[in-house]
Amino acid sequence: MATDEEVRGASSKFYGALIRMAGGDASAMADVWSHGPDVTAMHPIGGRHVGWDAVRGSFEKFAALASAGKVELKDQLIHVGEGTAWEMGVEHGHVTLAGQQVTLEHRVTNIYRKEGGVWKMVHHHTDVSAALVDIVHGV
Repeated sequence: MATDEEVRGASSKFYGALIRMAGGDASAMADVWSHGPDVTAMHPIGGRHVGWDAVRGSFEKFAALASAGKVELKDQLIHVGEGTAWEMGVEHGHVTLAGQQVTLEHRVTNIYRKEGGVWKMVHHHTDVSAALVDIVHGV
């Protein structure tokens, strides 16, 4: 059974990749996500993305509009099971998206799966942000 610290490490890598994405570069997401057809995401930009190609594409679309940002997880709560772990918390931060600055504060649930001895993200779900939806879908 894994320790909370292993999952905290995976979470830290995910939020590092999220910060890079908020700065316009989504490439680090490939290192932290499982690439399976069963991975899912429900982002603050709305919609549901199923499978690695769709999830990767959603991050790339956001990154193409992002120029500066920072996101951090607060109030983190982790539960570790056999081969699966999940965390809950609140994402806080800001991002400049299509030239507009937006403050972020979203409840989040992330699910990880141990693959080849490494914890990988398999699901990311946040509250929807009306401000982000308007920007992303208005461009």
